[in-house]
Amino acid sequence: MGASRTLAADVLVDMIMPFGQFVIGALVLVTLVVSVRRLLVRGPSRMGGAMLLSGGAVIGFALVGYLIQLL
Repeated sequence: MGASRTLAADVLVDMIMPFGQFVIGALVLVTLVVSVRRLLVRGPSRMGGAMLLSGGAVIGFALVGYLIQLL
């Protein structure tokens, strides 16, 4: 019976995982939009590119992770 419990847990995690990736992607997208808006309103002298760079890196890592998962 131990194997079936493990299999059921794996199926549950596999079902929940895409929703978690969607939530992370949505939050990163919101952060990127807010940072771009602030950059455009205040100008580059008030806000460095660190937020844009971080957001781009996170999106890049998420995209690579998604593509690897498809393989």
